[in-house]
Amino acid sequence: MGSDTTHPSLLARVRDPADAAAWREFEGRYRDLIRNYCRGRGLQTADAEDVSQAVMLALARALQRFVFDPRRGRFRDYLGCVVQNAIRRHLSRPSQAPHLLDTSVLDVLVQTGNEARDASWEEEWRQHHFRLAMRSVRAECQPESLAIFQRLLAGESVRSVAEACGTTPEAVYKVKQRLRERLRERIERQIQDEEFPAEAEG
Repeated sequence: MGSDTTHPSLLARVRDPADAAAWREFEGRYRDLIRNYCRGRGLQTADAEDVSQAVMLALARALQRFVFDPRRGRFRDYLGCVVQNAIRRHLSRPSQAPHLLDTSVLDVLVQTGNEARDASWEEEWRQHHFRLAMRSVRAECQPESLAIFQRLLAGESVRSVAEACGTTPEAVYKVKQRLRERLRERIERQIQDEEFPAEAEG
């Protein structure tokens, strides 16, 4: 994926400690992903929140100086490793107050490569980006088109949706193609936005 010099990635921006807006956006984007994954691993709501807080604090301290090697993996792999590590540490001390993760955790993860990939984390990550993209699509498209698209996502056929919505199958198909493409483009932008910036050579 090519870089966009006019729009630095979110991960490039959060490395600037003065960019508070970037950190608010980062936390708003990933806190739900972390909490949902924690709940899927059996943690209660309060415990999932504790883990999310520990992960955010660790990333806030580590990302500013972290040297990313793209040969070792993607951001979602690093984030997944941090979250899994935080869950293990939380469960090993269930009766204690929340604690900070070691800020060297990301440096350690460079050495783990893809070993820590987890199928449930990958699925949660995919669903997370779908939810983010759908949120944008809902805000951008007409209610009639959104209603058609949501019925299609629920599994209804093009013909049955056309009959229910008083339109033609051709019109329903056009809505399907248009919104699917919009979703695809939005997800691609979201993923580009979570790329680490290239490190300067020399």
